[in-house]
Amino acid sequence: MTKIRNIFPMDALQIGQALKFRREFLHLRQEDLAEMSGVTIKTIHLIETGGNPSVETLEKLANVLGMELLIQVKKLG
Repeated sequence: MTKIRNIFPMDALQIGQALKFRREFLHLRQEDLAEMSGVTIKTIHLIETGGNPSVETLEKLANVLGMELLIQVKKLG
């Protein structure tokens, strides 16, 4: 599995770009990813262009793409 590690916070557009990069690296079309993940093509397109996905949707896509979703909660104060 190829690991893409980003230690900096990512905004929605950067997350979408990372997912698209991985999808294209695996030679998958949006249609293929939609079928494999159970996420609609429209949602995949929106995410890849900077839309805000739910954590559940990101997990579905990451699992199919062989990526890992890490969420870090920072302590306030």
